[in-house]
Amino acid sequence: MAHPELREVEHGITVEAPAAAVYRLIAEVENWPRIFPPTLHVDHVERGADEERIRIWATAGGEAKSWTSRRTLDAEKLRITFRQEVSAPPVAAMGGAWIIEPLSGTASRIRLLHDYRAIDDDPKGLKWIDEAVDRNSRSELAALKTNIELAHATEELTFSFEDSVRIEGSAKDAFDFINEAGRWAERLPHVASVRFAEDTPGLQVLEMDTRAKDGSVHTTKSYRVAFPHQKIVYKQITLPALMTLHTGCWTFTEDEGGVTASSQHTVVLNTANIARVLGSGASVADAREYVRGALRTNSRATLGHAKHYAESTR
Repeated sequence: MAHPELREVEHGITVEAPAAAVYRLIAEVENWPRIFPPTLHVDHVERGADEERIRIWATAGGEAKSWTSRRTLDAEKLRITFRQEVSAPPVAAMGGAWIIEPLSGTASRIRLLHDYRAIDDDPKGLKWIDEAVDRNSRSELAALKTNIELAHATEELTFSFEDSVRIEGSAKDAFDFINEAGRWAERLPHVASVRFAEDTPGLQVLEMDTRAKDGSVHTTKSYRVAFPHQKIVYKQITLPALMTLHTGCWTFTEDEGGVTASSQHTVVLNTANIARVLGSGASVADAREYVRGALRTNSRATLGHAKHYAESTR
């Protein structure tokens, strides 16, 4: 009987940052959607001192997929090993390790190891995995290098905020309004058109044209992960000019008196476009206020319509 074909690959990059700082960033999976372009969302399933189970939602080969992994963290050796517990086709099995090697007090080498095989050792499946692992590894390492080396600069450029509304209704009805984004063009005045797909339950692709206050129309595309009837997390992959990152989360918290619906945003500004969009004299503070105002206007409008829908439905 033939042995399954196991592929082993390694990618690496050098960063101008202490090894311990790099290790901490990789170990804190809650920040992965902000650090790694392919990652949409990560949840802890189980968590111990040195071992954990996590579920990851990410794009691979232009498709959104999810899987569960076990990780072992070794802070002393600066090594994190991982093994997919439940892989997504065409992957039959996948594992690997992050290894951080100090080069000096201010520089380090990141090695990212993968081993994997395809379902039924299918050559086409293996080729798909080869390409996805190579593309994602390169983008992850490049993004990690950027985020580590610009850590101090991005503190000023990264910000989060949240808006909430109280609803005299059920979490299910409020959730349904946000979840049924395919109907937003008919339900929300600021949405001009929508392209919505949910081939896998709870894993959504949302592309929409949104009207701004000045009448201009902006196109954005997001991947969304829905958890009925508690929250919907998302990550924009087609962004307006003033942002290099936009992630968010809709949450629905029910109690005896009704439900609190909230919209949370995390943004990283694109300083290269501030002058072009806002004028030569505009500052980072101006861009932050502009982006916050635009996102907040749409979020509050959407929450208001969700409130009306839920209260009229009950």
